[in-house]
Amino acid sequence: MNGGQWGTWGAMNNCSRSRAKGFSLKIQTRQGHFADDTSLNGIRLICSDDSIITSAVGAYGTWSDAFLCPSGLLTSFMLRVSPRSVLGDDTAANNIKFKCTDGTELEGNGPALGDYGSWSGSCKDDGTCGIQTKVEMPEGFFSIDNTGLNDVKFFCCASSTG
Repeated sequence: MNGGQWGTWGAMNNCSRSRAKGFSLKIQTRQGHFADDTSLNGIRLICSDDSIITSAVGAYGTWSDAFLCPSGLLTSFMLRVSPRSVLGDDTAANNIKFKCTDGTELEGNGPALGDYGSWSGSCKDDGTCGIQTKVEMPEGFFSIDNTGLNDVKFFCCASSTG
């Protein structure tokens, strides 16, 4: 776990009777030298039945186009996070990579800030079907350093029998 320290965990949501085949990211672009950057503000999972799920989402940014496994499902991830800054602008989570069951690696369109942690455990052939995010919501007009998405948990699907 290499997620940021700020925020509150949102509700866990699941693909209904399907698995995640892709994702999109809500990214706030760089705001300039004297403005507050939040970077990654949300992650949406795109389910194999084409429904879209998410958990808590930050206030800033726009949603990217979908990143989809060419065939197969999302199985594991790694999160790119900037460490806490003593004097700078904290952004916490900035980007994410996923592995697909077909071996493809997908990387989001977040900025190259911070470092990627280790790959999560793999959901193998069962795929990912749930998400829960930890997000710091804006602290108000006079706050000088907000972050957006700080951490994420993904949940593996149980194999169905029958």
